[in-house]
Amino acid sequence: MRKQFRDCHLDQLLLLPPSLQDWLPEGHLARFVAEVVEALDLSAIYARYEEGDGRGLAAYDPRMMVRLLIYGYSRGVASSRRMERATYEDVGFRYLAADQHPDHDTIADFRKEHLTQLSQLFVQVLRLCQQAGLVKLGHVALDGTKVKANASKHKAMSYERMGETEKRLEAEVKVLLEEAARVDAEEDGKYGKGKRGDELPAELARRETRLAKIREAKAALEREAREQAETEKARVEARLKEREQQEAERGRKFSGRPPQVPDPEQAKPEPKAQRNFTDPDSRIMKDTATKEFVQAYNAQAAVDSHAQVIVAAAVTQEANDKQQLVPILEQVKIVTGSKPQQATADSGYFSEANVTDPKLEGIDLWVTPDRQKHGEEGPASTGPPPPESWGVAERMRYQLRTPEGRAVYKMRKAVVEPVFGQIKEQRGFRRFLLRGLKRVESEWHLICATHNLLKLFRSGWSPQMA
Repeated sequence: MRKQFRDCHLDQLLLLPPSLQDWLPEGHLARFVAEVVEALDLSAIYARYEEGDGRGLAAYDPRMMVRLLIYGYSRGVASSRRMERATYEDVGFRYLAADQHPDHDTIADFRKEHLTQLSQLFVQVLRLCQQAGLVKLGHVALDGTKVKANASKHKAMSYERMGETEKRLEAEVKVLLEEAARVDAEEDGKYGKGKRGDELPAELARRETRLAKIREAKAALEREAREQAETEKARVEARLKEREQQEAERGRKFSGRPPQVPDPEQAKPEPKAQRNFTDPDSRIMKDTATKEFVQAYNAQAAVDSHAQVIVAAAVTQEANDKQQLVPILEQVKIVTGSKPQQATADSGYFSEANVTDPKLEGIDLWVTPDRQKHGEEGPASTGPPPPESWGVAERMRYQLRTPEGRAVYKMRKAVVEPVFGQIKEQRGFRRFLLRGLKRVESEWHLICATHNLLKLFRSGWSPQMA
């Protein structure tokens, strides 16, 4: 007897209308995303639609668009073109789009217009993680990772080279303008005064455009130098005032030269200071993983040790993490409502001012002053506690060498570094899609929100449990 096969004709008509609910198995991530989006407050997005006059074609429902974006970022699909294609080819995307197919321009425009509101979903998803019991705030680990900008480092130029190129282009433009004037005179004699002969020479247009970009970049670097000088001026003046008060109290002046107050009007950028023409807010940074210099941003995250949920996120243009410890831990308190009991961070975050900042009072800080090689711990601390005369760095070194300190600090890598691995390796987010610091930070919040959403999904929690 011949084996029987089920019919699989591609032109078979369906006898009953298909149901979207039959497309996916129970427990699929797309179903979970749909449920979570229904639980989110999207009123800020809907409010933007009320600002118009209501004319034109009916818009796609924001809930559907948010479902697509959240699912896309959860799956490592950030490109609007890939999302559009996925609404045809991927059952999960097609399910969440309710069998509709917004084109990539529509998806990109929706993300751009509502980016601020989309980034605020990070806090809402984090609150759901708290409801699910995934956030304990017993131990929070901080770290930063370099994420490439949507720009090539070869499109960057130093301030010194800008000056040289500006002079060269000015000379070239002058020559081309003189040549254009000569040609104009010849054509006036040939065609008659006021008669058009040809368009602006392509070489002249190209050089003038490039010259304008270089001048704009130079002006931006000079403005940044003045702003930095203003900040430094305020800091030095505060130090001088404090110094004067101390001298008045002790009745004599301190030895040595007092700090010099910089003049912002005289401030100039460093010759090697660079600016990228594609994404001016990005910076050239060294990727510690690859040891390569890349055009990038420094993405920050604070991760709760209980379930590796991100409890604070930010993006900075600074290549190092020195100024991030206090604001990141402050953000943890703002978005969760509580301070963590413990916090760990590597040597990039250490400074005496950071670990003694009054804003962090009540947090048990473990921040090493020294960069440690992999597997290196140093000699164990034994004997009585250090005397009060020891400095902040010496006391921290001692504490980190105690059995308790070693156990606490050892957790840091196991808490925060796997999170960056999951984002970069598993979901493939190695480069921001958007440009500009504000947009990049919003995109990072969206990436972190979807990381937390995946933690919720894998925990077995559902919105019905809330």
